Amino acid sequence: MTETKIMDEPQNKDNQTEEDLPVVDESELETKLAEAEKQRDEYLAGWQRAKADFINYKKDEMAHLQEAVKYGSEDLIKDLISVMDNFDLGLRAMEKAGPVEKGIYLIRSQIEDILKKRGLEKIEIKVGEAFDPAMMEAMTEVENDLPHDAVVEEIEPGYRLHEKVLRASRVIVSKGKTTA
Repeated sequence: MTETKIMDEPQNKDNQTEEDLPVVDESELETKLAEAEKQRDEYLAGWQRAKADFINYKKDEMAHLQEAVKYGSEDLIKDLISVMDNFDLGLRAMEKAGPVEKGIYLIRSQIEDILKKRGLEKIEIKVGEAFDPAMMEAMTEVENDLPHDAVVEEIEPGYRLHEKVLRASRVIVSKGKTTA
């Protein structure tokens, strides 16, 4: 003989009466609602903080990327500054020996123009101006008629890449007058 199981039919919820509904305390519902609202507010605040952190992270990364692009060629430019210094020494030696071809000066000018396009600028130093340790390096001090800490002479030019000093100008600084 085979057994057959009879399955219960699901109850139709539409046919439930008020008597069939569970009795719930109203204060308990308010407590649960308050807890749910508190939890919702905590989740929302956490999400808002995370969103703000992410936006700040993106801004920081964009700033780092822009700085990397801006100063990415710094080492190459420093090397080319040394080449320009040597080029200038060679030009001075050639000038002492006699007239120098105009093309040599044009080559030097081309190198300088290329570096200017990349953001390099020479730090302008004037004799008599106050010594600025942020842009100058004092090589020696000498007695003269200029005031104390005034620039007497620029030995080697300084350069700035955008706002950053790549190489400070090397200068001779005045000790001022000493009275005997």
